Amino acid sequence: MLQNPTFCVQLEVMAGNVGVNGSEEFVYRISSADEWSELQTSKSTFGQQLDKDSGFIHLSKLNQVNSTLQRFYSNTTDDLFLLQIDSQKLGDGLIYENVDGSNVFPHFYGPSKSFVPLTLDTVVKAEKIILSNGQFICSMLD
Repeated sequence: MLQNPTFCVQLEVMAGNVGVNGSEEFVYRISSADEWSELQTSKSTFGQQLDKDSGFIHLSKLNQVNSTLQRFYSNTTDDLFLLQIDSQKLGDGLIYENVDGSNVFPHFYGPSKSFVPLTLDTVVKAEKIILSNGQFICSMLD
């Protein structure tokens, strides 16, 4: 179990950027402190209200994280964490969907689009995101 979320914790070592069949080896979850705590304690989470309303867990490819943070979290006062998720562990429940005609985002539905929770064992790394002078800072974003 990840005990100290302030530091980047590597649970599993994996090489490369692209996984099986050309999909991303890792996808990323921008998580609130409450959600991250729930995930560590309960070993699973259905995410935030937007995820529950949508019927899937919203994820990002690494190159989408900064723009997602800027678009949806620039005025937040809540602590945020970036979770690196092993795409293979999500199986066929991970679906890449075109959301606006030009951006394809990963969404986790679970098997047969049944909306199952994201589980702790899929998390490879977790790191607190710092907002400083309008910039989001996290070593995974370097």
